[in-house]
Amino acid sequence: MKIVETHFGILEGNEVQLYTLENDNGIRVKITNYGATITSITVPGKVRGPEEVVCGFDNFENYFSKEYKENAPYFGGTIGRYCSQIKNSKFNLNGTEFQLAKNCGANNLHGGTEGFDKKIWEVKPFDQNTSQLEMKLRSGHLEEGFPGNVYINVVFSLDNANQLQIAYKALSDQDTPFSMTNHTYFNLSGFAETVEGHNAQINSDKKQIWDSSGAGINENVLLAGSLDDLRNPKTIGDVHKAMGDGFEHYYLFEDKGFDLEKVAEIKDPKSGRSLEISTTEPGMLFYTGKYTSNELKRESGQQYGKYRGFCCETHRYPNGPNLLGSPKSILKKGESFASTTIFKFGW
Repeated sequence: MKIVETHFGILEGNEVQLYTLENDNGIRVKITNYGATITSITVPGKVRGPEEVVCGFDNFENYFSKEYKENAPYFGGTIGRYCSQIKNSKFNLNGTEFQLAKNCGANNLHGGTEGFDKKIWEVKPFDQNTSQLEMKLRSGHLEEGFPGNVYINVVFSLDNANQLQIAYKALSDQDTPFSMTNHTYFNLSGFAETVEGHNAQINSDKKQIWDSSGAGINENVLLAGSLDDLRNPKTIGDVHKAMGDGFEHYYLFEDKGFDLEKVAEIKDPKSGRSLEISTTEPGMLFYTGKYTSNELKRESGQQYGKYRGFCCETHRYPNGPNLLGSPKSILKKGESFASTTIFKFGW
């Protein structure tokens, strides 16, 4: 178990670092304090040795390339102040209407023009003989249009049970919409293939309905008998073909409340790798990268693009600030936000 710190780049005169967390079983996780972003995860496999299983770049400059900025896939970023789309980029809170940046058509996406994924986070002192890394960030009042000064901590921990835990905490001095997640794209084949050969199981009997703009509405639908009911494992490519589209579905875990429970498992039969997802969050956006640009690739030549990575974004309801009964979409003044998600690897 160890952490190694290396120089990653310079942004507006500020040093950007890269931190490599390693366990005793051969898993390596690389995280930069730019956006609290996961840039790389290498995992052993049943057939081949350790391989890269996430989308990202080895050179800091490539997060600012024309192709990356135009496609804006948010590879590995820590997302906030609010995940997914907020309808018409506005919400009413305590009798006041707040206007946000329109960065996804008429809607606000993933915190706006410069969300948490584009900030330099402060790294707290760490023990090099552990594999735990803590970062913190202050988000100021009316930053990106959101009210309140918010103080955020995120802790990344890798253990010898092959679990990468991400724990978020936050406090605000005013009521504010708040929802965080990590936006890593996984490909358990080591990018030998698309993710369409993976098998997916998600322990949910209900999903949120979205309108034509991509914003959640006050309606959820039961999944029993539907093509996208994944309570029993299905091959992703088979469901893609049957739906005529990729996944961008927000699955609900209403029955478990905010307890930490396993909610999903994805497996790649060929490599033998698996990924279990456990979370305290009330739902998860399962996304199979249908909008990812085929022009994007790692410096090694590892090809990204449509269906070459899946995301398991655990967070509060999309468009939650505008929905009746959306659980804990508003962080109240003085109350503590707490959220934990665990990605457990197997092979």
